[in-house]
Amino acid sequence: MTSRRHARVIAAVTIASVAVAGCGSLPSVPNPFRGRPKPVETAAGERISLLELNDQLRVSDSLKGQDFYLPAPQPQPEWPLPGGTLEQSVENVDAAPDFRVAWRRSFGQGSTHHEFVMAPPVMAAGKVFVMDARATVSAHDARTGAQVWRTDLRPKSKREKDAFGGGLAFVDGKLYVTSGYRLVAALDATSGHVEWVTRTAAPIHDAPTVADGRVYAIDVNDELLTFNAQSGTPDWTYQALTEPARIMAASSPAVSNGTLVASFASGELVALRSDNGTELWNLPLSHTTRSSALSEIRDIAGRPVIYKGDVFAISHADVMADTDLRTGNVRWQIPLSGITTPWPAGDVVFAVDQTGQVICASRESGQLYWLTDLNAPAPAKKKGGKPGKRSREVWSSPLLADNRLITVSDHGWAVAINPKTGAVEQRLKLGDDVMIGPIAADGMIYVASQKGDLIAIR
Repeated sequence: MTSRRHARVIAAVTIASVAVAGCGSLPSVPNPFRGRPKPVETAAGERISLLELNDQLRVSDSLKGQDFYLPAPQPQPEWPLPGGTLEQSVENVDAAPDFRVAWRRSFGQGSTHHEFVMAPPVMAAGKVFVMDARATVSAHDARTGAQVWRTDLRPKSKREKDAFGGGLAFVDGKLYVTSGYRLVAALDATSGHVEWVTRTAAPIHDAPTVADGRVYAIDVNDELLTFNAQSGTPDWTYQALTEPARIMAASSPAVSNGTLVASFASGELVALRSDNGTELWNLPLSHTTRSSALSEIRDIAGRPVIYKGDVFAISHADVMADTDLRTGNVRWQIPLSGITTPWPAGDVVFAVDQTGQVICASRESGQLYWLTDLNAPAPAKKKGGKPGKRSREVWSSPLLADNRLITVSDHGWAVAINPKTGAVEQRLKLGDDVMIGPIAADGMIYVASQKGDLIAIR
């Protein structure tokens, strides 16, 4: 199996009976990213019922070609959490103006038939932290990529030979780790020494969020788990609806001023009190159509983002929504299906869908300023000739850096898009297949590839 195939599996595989599927081999399952659903007529950006949503996105006639506000690039010294900050919102990062590969370093086992690189890298204290496909965590010098330390977190039990997923978070000199091997751990970020390990009942595929002395993570049974950050002692839990059909990729909770927002494979977007788990509101982001059985997969696999009092999230079931953080009321929703994380900044929000479409939507109304199809057939080379074939690339969550929207693909490309027009301005060959969204810190962009390489873009 090629690494490109591995990236597609990570992006698209759905798992039945996930309660027992965390360890062991994966079944052969369908890829929801092949082909487009049949479109149905409606207008984009209107405040309409979920049942009226469709699979057609259109640029608004009134917004097409109009200018909008974007904040200027700002330095981002560190990227300690999966989404950069507790709210998982970073506007415009001052990073990688040259947009070229500075260096690449292997960080361990790449994706195989049963093991997958799924953890987003984090960067703090001058080091980039990554986890390979076998739950080996390593720290690398952020400037050179040289390995500083390496810690293997795989259990010694022969019963748990295969697992995948999990992630990292850096807080107060500690590196917190979750893993598909049914564990949560805390490591000393300077040496890699394991300070504590707590076993969990089910595998964890998402990276942890750490706030206010707690570690938050969601297992494959759609249960939100919390742990004392100092000792690893389990704290309160929250059980969402259990969903047997899900995406392998998983989300991390966002936290803002005592409110935690989590998303689940059931399509539930839930706000809770972060101190005790009391539910504040619960919103289903799902829409099913008879034309697409894959719309039954309701998973919100991308991270929810809190930005200026609103929550932005994307469901695989054809819903992207803007929700009021305080009340849970939907401000707008549009028919976009994906497993990526939206990127709000200034007056707009950017998103990438499962077919390779990149959109720029008004943060106020959801109407589209522009839409760019990264998988569109290449134009004919000669007049009257046939255009090229449509690409099958799967594109990652976007990153706004140095006034360019960056996304990477499972065909080993990084592209830089003009955020005002949607025009692709630069294409950078990475050499490795990539599905995990890039991060940016201290002037650099970092990418973890399916081959198990850490790639720095200057």
